[in-house]
Amino acid sequence: MTNPLFIPPIDEQPRMPGVEAELDPAPEWEPRYKGSNRLKDKVAIVTGADSGIGRAVAALFAREGADVAIVYLGGAEDTDAKTTQAYVEKQGRKAILIAGDLGDVDFAKSVVAKTIKAFGKLDILVNVAGEQHPDKDLADITPEQLLRTFQSNIHSMFYLTQAALPHLEKGAAIINTTSITAYAGEKELLDYSATKGAIVAFTRSLSEQIVAKGIRVNGVAPGPIWTPLNPFGGSTPEKLATFGAMTPMGRPGQPNEVAPSYLFLACEDSSYMSGQVLHPNGGQIVNG
Repeated sequence: MTNPLFIPPIDEQPRMPGVEAELDPAPEWEPRYKGSNRLKDKVAIVTGADSGIGRAVAALFAREGADVAIVYLGGAEDTDAKTTQAYVEKQGRKAILIAGDLGDVDFAKSVVAKTIKAFGKLDILVNVAGEQHPDKDLADITPEQLLRTFQSNIHSMFYLTQAALPHLEKGAAIINTTSITAYAGEKELLDYSATKGAIVAFTRSLSEQIVAKGIRVNGVAPGPIWTPLNPFGGSTPEKLATFGAMTPMGRPGQPNEVAPSYLFLACEDSSYMSGQVLHPNGGQIVNG
């Protein structure tokens, strides 16, 4: 890493981001319906695409005709990433794997460079990757954790979007992942929730800056979704025991229930939308 500001992974939850292949029950991530070529011959970068929401998005985009750069942290998640890649290729599309830490500005630049080299263009940027560390007391959030969470969740979006913008043309789409915690709060995820609020502001502000170029910027704010993030250290055992039960639907969502929001924002179906956020959250009413 050449970035002097880079904060390496903290050891508070060493199993994060987690391995989807080890989850029981397994998340539902495969698309639920046949494709209709809404992303025919598009090229997308999807971060965090080894598992969870990112995997479901990559799978659905491929079903709809897109080639995908699968970006993920690496290490223990290599097997998950290869599963995503195999599914994309099964749909008759191309996929490349790019492993590294998006909090490093040089790696973020390399993601775009490798995507352009492999596919010759870039049409869609989907920022999903992030991390969270539960703490019951504000005093327990160390400076290292605070910096790391902001680096992974929002700084990385700045780095990757800055690198991608010169390659995006009229009709392109950027989709950022925020969270219900940005709107409803979460007392055990103060630093995480703060980054998700920042992502909402980043999404709205970037939309205003580049909408005249014909590039749309929108966001998705999922509620509790069954992915590796929470079982592998992103939630306390007490919270995990009732994960999703407090939603009006009384259950956590599945990744393939969230992915269609990204598809809608990526394709021409949402051509009159920018600066907006969709809320697949199990029925909870939030402002914004």
